[in-house]
Amino acid sequence: QVTLWLKKLCGDKPVPKYEVNERTVEILHEVMECNEERDRDVLLLIEDMKDQATKYEEEAKYWQDILEESLGLSVDSLSEEATTDLNDLVESAMALEVGDTSLASFYSAINDMTSELLETESKNQEMELKLKTLTKKLTSALKMEKQLEEDIEKIVESQKAEEAKAESRSKNLIFLEKKSEDLKISIKEAEEKLIAAGLDQSLTHEALVKLSEELAALQKKVEPLKKEVESYYDLPPSIALARVVVEEARMEL
Repeated sequence: QVTLWLKKLCGDKPVPKYEVNERTVEILHEVMECNEERDRDVLLLIEDMKDQATKYEEEAKYWQDILEESLGLSVDSLSEEATTDLNDLVESAMALEVGDTSLASFYSAINDMTSELLETESKNQEMELKLKTLTKKLTSALKMEKQLEEDIEKIVESQKAEEAKAESRSKNLIFLEKKSEDLKISIKEAEEKLIAAGLDQSLTHEALVKLSEELAALQKKVEPLKKEVESYYDLPPSIALARVVVEEARMEL
């Protein structure tokens, strides 16, 4: 069924190649059924419109015969102005989709179209208002997006600068570490040479550092003793004279 339908659909042209399996055949079969159902609906609609056209033609013929027999009126007997007015009347009736050309039908159709027009204008106004609101929001969003892009660019540039600084500091640190290692090696080699030449061990860098630390510790211990001795600086160096000064101070007290 699907193959015959495709051949009928393509006519003289070859059927396009496709992968034949259960799924594709099932989908094409559903499409075929929908297409055939639509064709049937279209045929029914065409037949209905043909029937309506026949009825309208018969009714027009009926009224034409009445007008010619009773009033002696025909299209050929009408003046050019009357023919123009009649055509305008027919076109207006077709445009307004009325069943007849009575004033009531025209007024009713015009009122309906006016209502539709007002409703459409109201919807258009609502749409314009929504459009303005959306435009404002979009403009605001675009400004915010632009500002964010600028901020991101500034942050990226700042990060690049910080990364460059960090890289430079890292290189300097690595250089200083290597330099420090070289200096330690040079100092150790120099100390070894000096020791080999007969240098006293107490004059080495490590010994001097240790002596400096011991000296600092002794200075801390001596500091409070110096404060205690300061009170005796005014006494004379002789013990006898010192006793005299102490006795005078005692008597004064």
